[in-house]
Amino acid sequence: MSDPSLGSGAVAELKAAIGLQVDDEGLLTDLAKGLGAVESRLRDVVRSDVRFVHDAALYLVDAGGKRFRPMFTLLASQFGSEGRDDVVTAGAAVELVHLATLHHDDVMDEAVIRRGAPSANARWDNTVAILTGDFLFAHASRLVAGLGSEASRIIAETFGELVTGQMRETVGARDGEDPIDHYLTAIGQKTGSLIATAGRFGAMLSGAPPEQVAALRRFGELIGAAFQISDDIIDIASPSDELGKAQGTDLREGVRTLPMLYALNDDRENARLVELLSAPLSEDALIGEAVELLRDSRGLEHARVTLSGYAQRARSELEALPDSAARAACESIADYLVARTH
Repeated sequence: MSDPSLGSGAVAELKAAIGLQVDDEGLLTDLAKGLGAVESRLRDVVRSDVRFVHDAALYLVDAGGKRFRPMFTLLASQFGSEGRDDVVTAGAAVELVHLATLHHDDVMDEAVIRRGAPSANARWDNTVAILTGDFLFAHASRLVAGLGSEASRIIAETFGELVTGQMRETVGARDGEDPIDHYLTAIGQKTGSLIATAGRFGAMLSGAPPEQVAALRRFGELIGAAFQISDDIIDIASPSDELGKAQGTDLREGVRTLPMLYALNDDRENARLVELLSAPLSEDALIGEAVELLRDSRGLEHARVTLSGYAQRARSELEALPDSAARAACESIADYLVARTH
């Protein structure tokens, strides 16, 4: 077993970052041990005899992060009683997929910072970052292959959803397509699909009943979309010192998030806001002006209503699960995502 402090630290970070409420000491211990084991598996599986490949593959692993996806895999496994080692393997696999997408996202976004350090594309170059992402995808596939053909099929379908969601976001809504529906579909695929698979793997591999596996899959998909909407709201509503990054990142990149899309519909009479949202903004003064207008817009409040709807739908999926500390922990995540935006 790995150093248990790794798992304990990850649980503490999760409790702070996603509002995870766990009062049951037994569940806390299980999550801490499981996350410690996932951490060891991540480092073992990406080892390479080629030093440069080894260093690049470990770059984002060593950078840390919330480890929400493996945590949700472990949490979902609480509804069964089997396959603990398989659950750890699945948790490591979904985290590798997530890390691989971060490498690719940073290249597409031309990002220079990731988790407080230079991104891989900034430290090396785009080619290294892309190939490192591919390397992590390959190792994730190898891990899942050991879990059986059904798990392999699920992860392959998830890859397809992730790529389709990213392509939707990159290309944008087609003529005649509702941009809000397009956005919600894209985040469901790009963010929700992998979290859905994390919950599905944890429940399925632990032997939970099929109806509970399905409920945790749907909860994960909804909560993944809710995470993205919540982040979109906070990017506008929270001061930079609370965000820990520059405010209005999406405005700088010309990305129209849900509050912006709603504002374009709900605040059309605000000609200045519509003008500012029509193109990427590079000047700090213009970004600040747009943020202030968005904070007072009906669009921001509309986004909060949509977020509450996603959280309520996610919570309703949990009704299929037995009353337990694990179910309460899942409920607390849904509640926190709404609370953090106010």
